Amino acid sequence: MHDSRLVAPEDQGRLADARIRFLTSEPFDRHDVRDTILASWWRSHRWKVAADHIALPYVRNPNLDLPLIRSANPILRRLSEQLDGQSISLILTDQSGVVLQRLTGDGELDRHLDSIQLAPGFSYAEEFVGTNGIGTALEGGRAAHVFGHEHYAEYLDNLACAGVPIHHPITGKTVGAVDLTCWRKDASPLLVALAKTTADQIRQALLVDSGVRELELFQAYLQACRRTTGMVLALNNDLVIMNDLARQLLDPADQPVILGFAAEALASGRAVPMMLDLPTGGTARVSCRPVQSNDHISGGIVHITLIEQDEEEVAASWPVLRMFLPGLVGSGPLWLRCCHDVDRAYLAGEWLLLGGEPGVGKLALARAIHQRRNAAGGFHVLDAADAAGSAEADWMTALRAELDESREHAVVIRHIDRLEAGALRLLAGALTEASARPGGHPWVAVTQGQADFVSTELAAVRELFPTTVEIPPLRHHIEDLRELVPLFLARLSHSGELMCSHEALQLLTRSNWPGNAEQLHQVLRHVVRHRRRTGAIQPGDLPPEYHAVNRRQLSQLESLERDAIVQSLLGSRGNRVRAAESLGMSRATIYRKIREYGIVSPRA
Repeated sequence: MHDSRLVAPEDQGRLADARIRFLTSEPFDRHDVRDTILASWWRSHRWKVAADHIALPYVRNPNLDLPLIRSANPILRRLSEQLDGQSISLILTDQSGVVLQRLTGDGELDRHLDSIQLAPGFSYAEEFVGTNGIGTALEGGRAAHVFGHEHYAEYLDNLACAGVPIHHPITGKTVGAVDLTCWRKDASPLLVALAKTTADQIRQALLVDSGVRELELFQAYLQACRRTTGMVLALNNDLVIMNDLARQLLDPADQPVILGFAAEALASGRAVPMMLDLPTGGTARVSCRPVQSNDHISGGIVHITLIEQDEEEVAASWPVLRMFLPGLVGSGPLWLRCCHDVDRAYLAGEWLLLGGEPGVGKLALARAIHQRRNAAGGFHVLDAADAAGSAEADWMTALRAELDESREHAVVIRHIDRLEAGALRLLAGALTEASARPGGHPWVAVTQGQADFVSTELAAVRELFPTTVEIPPLRHHIEDLRELVPLFLARLSHSGELMCSHEALQLLTRSNWPGNAEQLHQVLRHVVRHRRRTGAIQPGDLPPEYHAVNRRQLSQLESLERDAIVQSLLGSRGNRVRAAESLGMSRATIYRKIREYGIVSPRA
């Protein structure tokens, strides 16, 4: 079924049958299901979303002091007045799918949405609800309409929804989503068009709001410059201002590191001055303070002092945050060697092939190196997974357009090993043509997973990249997990007040992490969504599988048994006798199962 087509009423019967067959692992005609919907069904299946009941996380006090809400509120209220009496609900969510606002002009629909928890505070992310307009739009990064039986969960099949992610007009980051939901019988193409128009209006309002904040930040910057003769920076998510002294004294290689640290410090609310080791070998004392207005934060002011050699003894008593690359952490020898290898290739202008398991950070490393060496240059990412089937021609056109950019830009092509033979030949031709172009070309990097077989076409593409760097899996530099966890928690909790206890960190370091840093990020994301965003994460907050050291692949039944034992041990505070009694096991059996599954029992 073509992806842009709405589901006709006569197709709903076939679609309902296809969904049931999918859920029961029976064969079905794939032409009855749109490509994007089928891809979402598979993601929902991998996330083990319940299709027959509601089990959604709830955020008791979601952050409503957001530029998104201030910008969207008048637009949604005006549209709600125009649709008054119509069976259409307007829904605004944050970037993680948590509903922030809902306006419904029809009482019956409003009550129904309450019954399925499509209400403020509940998350309609795809990983919790399955295929739906909000979660699928956020997951795919583009507009998504989901009508009737296209929903993964059966309690949504009487609804139709059209969701559009809202991207910040300056940074391009996803800040939320707007969704229009109505009864399935009332669905029409106008629902999709109206959702897109509303998202565009909210983006325009965000742009105006950003202008007000930039003026407030600039005024605070001028005031700071008048009060000091030292180095001063002002920054927010959209711009950076620095005084003449900072431009003269700060090495270009050190500037992105300082900016990255300052952004992290402001996001986590750290106001304490810190000592920062710089890539050029120097040390700087950096202090940050937020610029606050009545109801929002416009950015931050940063004061920087370079530490002279004779101040080293004094500086030794200051807390030091070491960061080799902006936005990345890690001090393990294997990781740092990769960072240096990629950095050398970038400085030499050599095209680079980044290999390694999924989730090791290939794209993140390439992005950080570019930001360190050329923060002003463009950084563009193309995913070869988007070049499947009929989309191949459009993808190649986009690639050639990116390769036409100036040499100040960087282009990263992900997952080249997923391209078909014909597409690989076209890619090799486009890259060869770009490399021979007079006047220079962008720096290009490609990523690929670990493949047992390399086709002739893939080998021809790889030959165009003189440098190859293999990024090690997290289990090979597990010592860096102690730095990754605080970094991820600062980003996920926003407040910066959530930490990881020593006991929980010990459990995390015992895992093999087959999904690498991305898997660690998803685990912490799950933890943050299901607990208060302050205090310390305890072992009981972690999923059951991280209380065990698996020596072999467990069957589904064994995994369920392991999880039950872990939960019982947590409930009995490590008392194995009580845990055995609650499970109806003998003491000998539970001791044997703990050893067999490698369960790390909590202290009694």
